[in-house]
Amino acid sequence: MINGKSAFVSATFLILLVMMDIPAQAQQIRDLFRTVNPSVVMIRTSQRAVLAQEEGTEGLGSGFLVSADGKIMTAAHVVNQADAIEVVFLSGESIPARVITSVTIADVALLQLARMPANPVVARLGDSDRVEVGDQIFLIGAPFGVSHSLSVGYISARHSPGNVLENLSALDVLQTDASIYSGNSGGPMFNLQGEVVGIVSHVLVRGGNTDGLGFASTSKIARQLMLEERHFWTGIEAYLLEGPAAAVFNVPQQVGLLVQSVAAGSPAEKLGLREGQLKAVIQDQTLMVGGDIILEIAGNPIRPSVAEFQEVQKQLNKLKPGETVHFKVLRAGKILDLTTVVPPE
Repeated sequence: MINGKSAFVSATFLILLVMMDIPAQAQQIRDLFRTVNPSVVMIRTSQRAVLAQEEGTEGLGSGFLVSADGKIMTAAHVVNQADAIEVVFLSGESIPARVITSVTIADVALLQLARMPANPVVARLGDSDRVEVGDQIFLIGAPFGVSHSLSVGYISARHSPGNVLENLSALDVLQTDASIYSGNSGGPMFNLQGEVVGIVSHVLVRGGNTDGLGFASTSKIARQLMLEERHFWTGIEAYLLEGPAAAVFNVPQQVGLLVQSVAAGSPAEKLGLREGQLKAVIQDQTLMVGGDIILEIAGNPIRPSVAEFQEVQKQLNKLKPGETVHFKVLRAGKILDLTTVVPPE
């Protein structure tokens, strides 16, 4: 039987242990931050104006150096439609970059630097399968442009969004309570071993709240899609036309892809694809109209099935540099065949 005095002593001892552990954890994160911070970068993007009366847009995100040959990992939505990309390192050195590959559905992208920075520090990718709910993590990014800002939190949950697959890889998402703001997207989520276990994707907010649920793509999926598999990036943002909408545009088949924008220097630009020039609201959706409508990709008619899109993507992934890729488009009422050569990696 434990008397009151013994219980008091035991409780006091436990409290002291917890209090002693807090400074130790803080010091650990402080030391890890200093070690991995140089691998983190801020990403600035620019996109030319589509309409003559509008100005070009600029974007901001984060990322990290993932290889010794100058590859940067970030979120797909940060760079997908960028016409120019600048990667800014901790030293202030700014280096142009281009998109090598991007997977929108997983929100991960890989960039190639035009040259290596001085004294590069490469981040280590960890095993996100070992991450569990309750694990402490920390983020480094550029919220609102304040680069190399630290945010600390815990893994709140793991999610598999439906049964979505990308290149036969099941998607997995980590949820965190760490603060995430505009500019954090694409930044690394580190475990307490200093390894990247996630790439910051987005934050879900309700109403006028500034805080919400933060989500990150797992390092496992990023490694598979960006480093272990070849994924063909087109540089196209498009809207699926089907049913009445397809009929309005006189699409000569059930569905088509209305081109919204084309990234500069992308295979889509080299194909000669034309993006929309006018804004219109169709079925409560604001779209850019007047551009090409894609009917076929690599001989495959556009279909509304997710499985069909995945099959087309797999065929594109198999294309080697120097091979020809074919698109069939509807332009101003005429059907055209467009071709380009797959660029070197």
